[in-house]
Amino acid sequence: MLISHQENPTDLPAGPPAGQLVPSSAEDAAGAGRILAVGRPGPRLDRLTHTLRATGHEVRQAAPGRVSTQVRQATPDAVVALNDEHGGLEVIREVRAAPAGRALPLVMVTSGPAPAEAADLLRNGADDCVPEASDPVELAARIEAKLHRVPVPVEQLLLDPRTGLYSRRHFLDELEREFRRPGAGRRAGPAGVLAVVAVAETDALERRLGHRVRREAAERLAGVAERLGSACDRLGRDEDGHLLMLLPGVDEETARRALEKLAHAVAATRFVVADENVRLTPAIGLVPLADCTGPEEAVEKALAAVAESTSHRDLRPVAYAPWMRATHRRRHPFGAALRARLTSLSSLIVLPLGVGLPFLVYRQAYGWGWDVGSVMYWVVVAGLLISAALIVVECLFALDAPRRPAEPAQPYPPASAVIAAYLPNEAATIVDTVESFLRLDYPNDFEVVLAYNTPHPLPIEDTLREMAARDPRLVLLPVAGSTSKAQNVNAAVTRVRGEIVGIFDADHHPARDAFQHAWHWLSHGYDVVQGHCVVRNGDSSWVAKLVAVEFEAIYAVSHPGRTRLYGFGVFGGSNGFWRTDLLARTRMHGSMLTEDIDSTMRALGEGARFTVDRTLISRELAPTLLKPLWNQRSRWAQGWLQVSLKHLWRGLRSPRFTPRQKAGLLVLLGWREVQPWLTLQMWPVLLYSVWKAGGPAGLDWTVPVCLLAMVLTLSAGLVQAAFARRLAVPELRRRRGWFWSYAVLSTFFYTHFKNTLARQACMKEALGDRRWRVTPRAAATAAAPAAVAGERP
Repeated sequence: MLISHQENPTDLPAGPPAGQLVPSSAEDAAGAGRILAVGRPGPRLDRLTHTLRATGHEVRQAAPGRVSTQVRQATPDAVVALNDEHGGLEVIREVRAAPAGRALPLVMVTSGPAPAEAADLLRNGADDCVPEASDPVELAARIEAKLHRVPVPVEQLLLDPRTGLYSRRHFLDELEREFRRPGAGRRAGPAGVLAVVAVAETDALERRLGHRVRREAAERLAGVAERLGSACDRLGRDEDGHLLMLLPGVDEETARRALEKLAHAVAATRFVVADENVRLTPAIGLVPLADCTGPEEAVEKALAAVAESTSHRDLRPVAYAPWMRATHRRRHPFGAALRARLTSLSSLIVLPLGVGLPFLVYRQAYGWGWDVGSVMYWVVVAGLLISAALIVVECLFALDAPRRPAEPAQPYPPASAVIAAYLPNEAATIVDTVESFLRLDYPNDFEVVLAYNTPHPLPIEDTLREMAARDPRLVLLPVAGSTSKAQNVNAAVTRVRGEIVGIFDADHHPARDAFQHAWHWLSHGYDVVQGHCVVRNGDSSWVAKLVAVEFEAIYAVSHPGRTRLYGFGVFGGSNGFWRTDLLARTRMHGSMLTEDIDSTMRALGEGARFTVDRTLISRELAPTLLKPLWNQRSRWAQGWLQVSLKHLWRGLRSPRFTPRQKAGLLVLLGWREVQPWLTLQMWPVLLYSVWKAGGPAGLDWTVPVCLLAMVLTLSAGLVQAAFARRLAVPELRRRRGWFWSYAVLSTFFYTHFKNTLARQACMKEALGDRRWRVTPRAAATAAAPAAVAGERP
């Protein structure tokens, strides 16, 4: 008991017993505090009160339920409370609920030395725990220590002593001062930006590692921000683990660049959080202070932007927009209907824009004395010749594409495969796909991460969970709120354990040694290697046969030839192998319709090395009907246009690219967008020539240059088909008829089909139509339409 040195601890002493602490002087007594003793009336509370008074303290008693009243009426210097089976935690909550009780020293007296009991009390707000059998000298010393070092909740401190960050309350005070700063008018607001940074993996980490991850994650983010020395001069943290950043005196674009630098630095670093080595994905929301009326509104808007950023996980800071907080977005029925109608008619609108308008321009210019139509004739001829020449040159360079190193330069590291899937669309193929990955050969640790999204639970998920229970290499990663392949990949990249990661669509079956051979490239200094995607359902329809040969022309000829010619390769969306650190820094941007090409350009801009290996085989499914092919290639065409608009001029100005690579960018991103419109000019030039000659009879139809350009253009398709067959995989090389059919269809139909889509893509992009049309996937033997590599979930 707290009355030690007594023969019978149940007898209350008449006076201070021998050995008990008694104030020896007035000075000691003056240093004693006013103590509120809390407990149910009875012998235990009486003994506690006597002991406290015997050690020189002024003591008042209070029963549980009356503590807050006593604290409000006369705030004590400390609270000492008895813990029992019913009231201990309630007493703590009652003390801490009172405004004056939040910082009061609170010592709990327990019935025994049980560690679990003490730990529970400390976690819930007690400052100290003392067993009831402790010596009074120890109790007095503990109380004195608490009185001299009064505990203050972290949120009431100016700076958190553990993190060095402002608490949320004090950060808002600093933000309020920024709003009140002279020159910050009510209308314009102060110059500067508020940013809030969250960690996208917080909930998953908290479920596994506990609540401490929120504080530690904010600490790690703040450490990176301080190391970078950005424009931020005040950092805070809220109770949810968000990092609060005040960037005063800067504009939104400057802040965005600084925050993007912070995001990439965080993504490129492995952190120790709750004693575990993890990757973190920063989700950053920002709002200009000039758009806010006060601190609370600024934080609320920034948090709304954080929610949007968290859903994408692509490292891009998101600026607040009003729709992020709106319950219902404002719709304009007439505008939406008009845009939908124009989009549906975009293929027809292209003709008057691409043919009729130039013809009128040529006629009007001729009336002004400028024979623009004749000049365009030679431009079109030159364009046809350049297109044919580029095809032939790529074919020739593909013959001597660099060979894969025979041996790795370093031992095989752990590797991961990421399969991105939209399960309602992949249900028929996903089990076969996962089984094919679990059969791969790899001489080190290997895992298969199935990152998927689904609008509702599906029976196939039970099958997948059974597979994961049988084989621990399979990791199921449902991505809540995801609507894209990019979001699934971004969620998986922080989860993978491998040093290299292969990205695949849900219909791919890679070769057994694919990861081993990919490491041969990566271990010799390359950062990304793109493999060869081969169609495995070419017998399904004439469309599948066409795509099967086209993929040989792309992956066996164009990609290797272009890589050797220009000095860089591209990632094609699937069967691509990345160094995990690079992928974690680069991510996928879901706003891009071809997020694979966009990520390629951003990684190349950082100096990454890309190569292509046509011997890295992965077999997939192709569309079997023309409509799914149209939808898919329409997306590809518009996605390439987005990449060209975003990266062409930036790449040409970048010192990272050599002159040879810049020439490749000009062809890959510039010429591919100009060429479909240039070939269309044959029609207005022809109409202009007929008009100028006074009718078809006056036109010379045997102009040698024009005939030569036409012959060379038609022959380029034959040359490409011939090279595709020569470099194709053995099972397709034997299908000679497929290549002849492709040569004919490509010359007279398929090239014009793709050019039409490229021109339509310009119209759709101008109208803001960026909808995804999911291509159905089915098993290779099924008759239903199947999807092709690169299709977004």
